[in-house]
Amino acid sequence: MHTKEEKLAAFGRLLDIMDELREKCPWDKKQTLESLRHLTIEETYELGEAILDGDLNEVKKEVGDILLHLVFYAKIGSEKKAFDIADVCNSLCEKLIDRHPHIYGDIEVKDEEEVKQNWEKLKLKEGNKSVLSGVPKSLPALVKANRIQNKAAGVGFDWEKPEQVFEKLQEELGEFQNEVHTQNQEKMEAEFGDVLFSMINYARFLNIDPENALERTNKKFINRFQFLENKIKEKGKNLKNLSLDEMDVFWNEAKQKEKKI
Repeated sequence: MHTKEEKLAAFGRLLDIMDELREKCPWDKKQTLESLRHLTIEETYELGEAILDGDLNEVKKEVGDILLHLVFYAKIGSEKKAFDIADVCNSLCEKLIDRHPHIYGDIEVKDEEEVKQNWEKLKLKEGNKSVLSGVPKSLPALVKANRIQNKAAGVGFDWEKPEQVFEKLQEELGEFQNEVHTQNQEKMEAEFGDVLFSMINYARFLNIDPENALERTNKKFINRFQFLENKIKEKGKNLKNLSLDEMDVFWNEAKQKEKKI
């Protein structure tokens, strides 16, 4: 691993390159905060995928791509005379010190849960009007639900035991099933939302990240289905002409293959 001096030199090199690209590259010169936004979101998802794949070399590359974007935003901020990378770093350092009084102050905590509770209370003292005000509106619904629940739990609004959450989930499933019988689309959707919200809450109590869990299942399904497609092509058959039972043969073969890996 590199020394602190080497790390600082590497970061300085990145800042120099950013200055040069912003001055000389036609593409970099044209970028704005708004034009970079969707690219940053895309890079964040790519980092998430690399993490789920356990590919550390790819994680390194994607972290670099996101770091480039952060430096880019700071460069644009400095051009607008609003902030520069030093302001960003110093502001972050001050926030970390303020939010960790158990490290930089005289507060004592016994576990991670108390740290999270203190974090949310400190944010309210800093002027946040609501515990939930820090949840971005543009987050995907599943991720947003998880963040909402975590933040509410951070100030004590939470169940005491996983068993209570599971009972609530069963209750919501029953209510959803009742609406299925009525075939009222609006009410079915509302109850289905409650089921999902309860599932995410239960996952939180079991220390399962619902976004990661669902994405792993998505990737597993894609791998199995593509295996099925390839096997059918090898046999010179058409997927649309096969029965579900015939497809199940290849599907089960894909599952067996996973177990051997």
